[in-house]
Amino acid sequence: MRMPAMINAELRRLTSTPMAVLALVALMTVPLLYGGLYLWANKDPYAALDRIPAAIVVADDGATVDGTHVSYADDVADQLVDDGSFAWHVVSRDQALDGIGDEAYDFAITFPADFSEALASASTSSPVQARVTLTTSDVNSYLASTIGEQAAEAIRTSIVRTVNEEAASRLLLGLADVRGSLVDATDGAARLSQGAEDALAGATSLASGTADLAAGATRLDAGTGDLATGASTLADGTAKVADGASALSDGVAALASGAADLADGAARVADGNARLAAQADAVGAAAADAASRIPEARAAIEQGLLDAGLTRDQVDQALASLDPLAGQLADANAQVQSTVDQIDALSAGAAQVASGAADLAAGASSAASGAADLASGASSAAQGSSSLAAGATRVDEGAGTLAAGLGTAATGAGSLAAGLGDLGSGIATLHDGLADGVAQIPDASPELRDTQARTIANPVDLTSSAITDAGTYGAGLAPFFISLAAWIGIYALFLIVKPVSRRAITAIHSPVRVTLAGWLTPGSLGALQMMGLFAVVSSALGFSVAHPWGAYGMMALASLTFAAIILALNVWLGSVGQFLGLVLMVLQLVTAGGTFPWQTLPGPLASLHHVLPMGFAVDGLRQLMYGGSASAAWGDAAILALWLGGALLVSAVGVTRMTHRRTLRDLQPSLIG
Repeated sequence: MRMPAMINAELRRLTSTPMAVLALVALMTVPLLYGGLYLWANKDPYAALDRIPAAIVVADDGATVDGTHVSYADDVADQLVDDGSFAWHVVSRDQALDGIGDEAYDFAITFPADFSEALASASTSSPVQARVTLTTSDVNSYLASTIGEQAAEAIRTSIVRTVNEEAASRLLLGLADVRGSLVDATDGAARLSQGAEDALAGATSLASGTADLAAGATRLDAGTGDLATGASTLADGTAKVADGASALSDGVAALASGAADLADGAARVADGNARLAAQADAVGAAAADAASRIPEARAAIEQGLLDAGLTRDQVDQALASLDPLAGQLADANAQVQSTVDQIDALSAGAAQVASGAADLAAGASSAASGAADLASGASSAAQGSSSLAAGATRVDEGAGTLAAGLGTAATGAGSLAAGLGDLGSGIATLHDGLADGVAQIPDASPELRDTQARTIANPVDLTSSAITDAGTYGAGLAPFFISLAAWIGIYALFLIVKPVSRRAITAIHSPVRVTLAGWLTPGSLGALQMMGLFAVVSSALGFSVAHPWGAYGMMALASLTFAAIILALNVWLGSVGQFLGLVLMVLQLVTAGGTFPWQTLPGPLASLHHVLPMGFAVDGLRQLMYGGSASAAWGDAAILALWLGGALLVSAVGVTRMTHRRTLRDLQPSLIG
């Protein structure tokens, strides 16, 4: 029996009665019903979100911002209603809770009483985070709750954008004020820099002057030391002067008393001299008179001697003895006259002495008074000199302290000069930094600040650049459900299609032809199923397919591969293999990565993703439907072809076993069909 004949015989069996035809048609439509209806129901659910009922609860009391009462919650609620993303209903809190409980609303968004106040606090010193409450119930729908969370996140993002825009506007306005202040600060820094230069010059002069002053203070310290020593010596000297002045006062007083006595004595001497001069004059006169009478007396004496009988010689001798008397009288008279002159001079001197002594007495009296004053002054000077010595000592100590302080001041002045140099450099750097800051802060107009605020509030404009694009949610799920529908369709066909022809096995025909005939019958029907499903996907649902022929080829290859796998299970395990085909479908349902990425699977299931054929069918259809990598699609097709060849080989081995050896299990009726 040839292979086409075996295929025709099986097809005639499947269409032998109206009920058989009805059963075949029903099973052929299983993939269309499963894949088509599911993909139709999920074609674009996000486009129908505006039919999802949701509640908005506005309990916001509002806030006062810049003297104006605002209610951000009312603004957000109005925006949501106008946007129409969901079927929003503004209701009370109780109505929202009751509506969620009786499934009138899928979820509710609640703005609390302090919502506006919390948002307004962002620019104050006590910022508080505003809260929005999302109320859901998974009884309504788990995905509805998930969608509600996404909606709440979108609302939060919108609110944050609005608040950020307002905050950015205030920030930019403040920044404009800061820029103005920086301009003023830059001018001030320039003036400060000039002042620092002047201060540096002054500090340099101050350092030089304080150094000179310190040197002078050192010399002053030495001089005040000498002053202290001299003042001490002066104190000792003035003490001695005071003692001498006191003695002088006493001596001058005694001098005054002696001068008075001298004046009296000199007056008496003058009187005595006057009398002595008168007596001397009388003696002179007497001597002169006696001298004048000597010749007469000599003659009388000569006569008397002669009369007395003396000889001439005796008389001459006697007269010769009288001759010296005349000379002596003359000498005596000369001496008397000289004495008179001396007495006159002495008398004049005595008068002068008397006058001088009187003057001396008067001067000595004044000198005594002055000496007393001198003694008193010398005593005061001695006390002052002592005070001077003590003061000089303190001055010396102060001069030492001054010298040390001025030395420190000189050092400090040097440090001040260095510090002012650093200050000048720092101020110059400050000026440059302020100038750079002014340059970096744009001088923005109000319109530019508004644009900047909007940009800061929403700085990123997300532009999607998809290498491949499914288009809609349904199109994204299509490869997975097409592959699943292909498996279900083949699985359903094997409920009525015999895996192998028992007549052919009994006739011991070629196991290969028997295997191929058993595979091609459901495989060709599966290819027809995929053709109908492709028509539904591409035409009825309008999903875009980048490579139509390639996509259909991948669908047909997947169907043929699944037919070979289920054939092998049936050949070897019979009804148990048919059941394992159902188990294998469930296993591939969770490992194919049709909904969530396969990387999210647990480890053991993720490893099966790289082995089981449905995952490769899903990936290949994605590449061909969305315009992905052709090489990746060929790789997926190669893996499916390996599964196909391997399954047919295993089936052929099983058919060979059946042609040579029959078991009781082979004679038992199948539990299925």
